[in-house]
Amino acid sequence: MTSTKNGSQVGGYRSEVDQQKLGPALVIASSLILAIRTARWPTTHSDGLANMEWEKEVEHSVRIGRLVLSHLTARYPDFFQSKQVPWYVATDEDCPN
Repeated sequence: MTSTKNGSQVGGYRSEVDQQKLGPALVIASSLILAIRTARWPTTHSDGLANMEWEKEVEHSVRIGRLVLSHLTARYPDFFQSKQVPWYVATDEDCPN
């Protein structure tokens, strides 16, 4: 239980994966997936217009990268940088009567 009330006592700390540090990992993972999936595509030159097939591949690669990172952070949190998050002790004010 988290609380921001004055007088709340910290009961201890738990270790959580630092989600803010996963951004670069997601970019790298998605880029690798995209590169592997499109390696055999023929080389094309466009005049700045968006290619719908390319956009779909980018979206799909990001989706796969997020799934993989989500799976890894849930099952193997020790692989990633973590942060200490406080947990608070409930007071009489927090408990219903």
